[in-house]
Amino acid sequence: MSILRLTCSPQGTQSESYQLSQHIVQHLLGVTPEAELIELNTSALPHVDAEYAATLGAPADPDKQDSGSLALSASLMRSLVDASSVVIATPMHNYTVPSGLKAWIDHVVRVRHSFHATSEGKVGTLSDRPVYVAVSSGAMISGDRARQPDFLTPYLRTVFATIGIHDVHFFSVQGSAFGEQARALARQQATAEIAQHFANRC
Repeated sequence: MSILRLTCSPQGTQSESYQLSQHIVQHLLGVTPEAELIELNTSALPHVDAEYAATLGAPADPDKQDSGSLALSASLMRSLVDASSVVIATPMHNYTVPSGLKAWIDHVVRVRHSFHATSEGKVGTLSDRPVYVAVSSGAMISGDRARQPDFLTPYLRTVFATIGIHDVHFFSVQGSAFGEQARALARQQATAEIAQHFANRC
């Protein structure tokens, strides 16, 4: 049993999203203290290469997949498949996910591995498991005070549904650009929502 945490901010463990994700991880470890925490910083992930792109367009995978993006894709996919839960700590960059998280998605959302292409569309092959997304945003992205679009939430829901994962939950610290008082209130609200969520699941 393992918890896979993706850290997606260039600020790493100092980021608002990582600090919020800590509350989620603590709740998960409180329920399953024997779980192994697997950490992955997506900021340094390379993007897929030409060999990977050629494989996606081919009718079948090559016999050897031990080089370049194909080998990395296989490794990242194994850690996802093995995870009993996933925690994503991510900022919102230009209304959506940062490029490091997008690179991880491109590696793990892969035909013949995490989904099958059928006449009815893409069918996910992974078993469902909880995914918790801790988001930080400088502006307000939900509620009556929202003043900018949110493409991150529907995008991640669609991405995970494509590979068979539907149990996806979002918690956010919003308005972090509005000063320390606003950030403190947003943190308090987000951590309360996390606590309530896990109380309801028990």
